[in-house]
Amino acid sequence: MDLRDWIVGEHAAVLTRFEQSIVATVPVERWSEATGEGGSSIAWLAFHTTLHEDLAVNAVLRGGDTVISGRRADLGLAALPDSAGLGEAEQPDVIAALRLEQLPDYVRAVHGTTAAWLATLDVAELDRDDAAGPAALERAGIAEVDVPWLHRMWDGKPAAWFVQWEAIGHRVNHLGEMAAVRNRLGLSPF
Repeated sequence: MDLRDWIVGEHAAVLTRFEQSIVATVPVERWSEATGEGGSSIAWLAFHTTLHEDLAVNAVLRGGDTVISGRRADLGLAALPDSAGLGEAEQPDVIAALRLEQLPDYVRAVHGTTAAWLATLDVAELDRDDAAGPAALERAGIAEVDVPWLHRMWDGKPAAWFVQWEAIGHRVNHLGEMAAVRNRLGLSPF
């Protein structure tokens, strides 16, 4: 199997699992429901992982604009800082502002831009050690003072890491959480 085909397949599987496990079984109006002390909602997890992928692929690896830059108002987030949604802990102000009906389209749009880029990617580009994550975050409006931990985490990472973790692994990790939330909402299809 070709490496690019494998990466494309792994990335595609994340969206397929999201569509089948979450979108098809949990009404979007329930995505903001909390299911326990300290846990995150489906809305938070979907937004958080999508924002990370958006920044990692579109700002860092492609060096361009993020999808969210043109959708902040549609998502209800225009009044919040650009760094809102990046931390692991759910931010109530983000969930209160988030237009849930717009969230699946944002998830699909980011996935689509990544998928289109991956489909034509020269995998040798993933060997680059100069991905310059912190500089790309700054260009995208994510200041180090707002999320110093993310700037540190993305500093010195090779290009491959942004695909392996932010576009695939991080999303799979939190997709498991979303399925657990779905189950605690009493909506398991099994």
